[in-house]
Amino acid sequence: MPDGSAGLTREPILRASGVSKSFGAVRVLHEVSFEVQQGEVLGILGPNGAGKTTLFNLISGDLKPSAGEIHLGDIRLRGEPPYRRCQMGIGRTYQIPRPYSGMTAFENLLVASTFGGGRSEADSYAFCAQVLQECELAQRANTRAGSLTLLDRKRLELARALASGPKLLLLDEIAGGLTEEESRALVALVRRIRERGVTIVWIEHVLHALLAVADRLLVLNFGETIAVGAPEAVIADPDVKRVYMGIEA
Repeated sequence: MPDGSAGLTREPILRASGVSKSFGAVRVLHEVSFEVQQGEVLGILGPNGAGKTTLFNLISGDLKPSAGEIHLGDIRLRGEPPYRRCQMGIGRTYQIPRPYSGMTAFENLLVASTFGGGRSEADSYAFCAQVLQECELAQRANTRAGSLTLLDRKRLELARALASGPKLLLLDEIAGGLTEEESRALVALVRRIRERGVTIVWIEHVLHALLAVADRLLVLNFGETIAVGAPEAVIADPDVKRVYMGIEA
């Protein structure tokens, strides 16, 4: 298990306080509270319908909370749209990769760097080349995104988020659909990203992926927090075992 405690500051980069979300009479999240420290990796677990992606949508600005507050550093987020939150330092991937399919991998990163990261096009060239190299996509730089394999589309989804220069990186089931070998390759990439200080919140059903990287786990069920803490303690929690009954940890 990684020891991510060394070097972490006491100032949270992300803080959710009593966050709730309802769609009409349907309650999706109820008073969810947590903090993420600078440089930490927080893994989020929960069965389908637990509210995990809704929580990400609230952080990224795709949705507005029905109640509660979300802070990025010392700034309270107050309805800024997703593009503005990206410029504020929140990068995000999606369960299903969303590249500009007709553009090359390199062009996808240029868009993220210039419009999300605020760099000039000239300054973006070297930076995007570096990100492609880090994400093992240098050989696919001039390949149209729509023709990439699933693993490379996942890498590109991650590379696009990194190209915006995020303070906080939200990963939404980035290991889903991959083979065990492909999943290990992606986990190694995420580990390298965290080692250079990027703060990560990661939703994932592939438990071995989270356990290889996460400092803490947060478990949601029916929109409520049922456990949060060190991975070993959370996995051993009786409520977590009940929720994940039949799923090998």
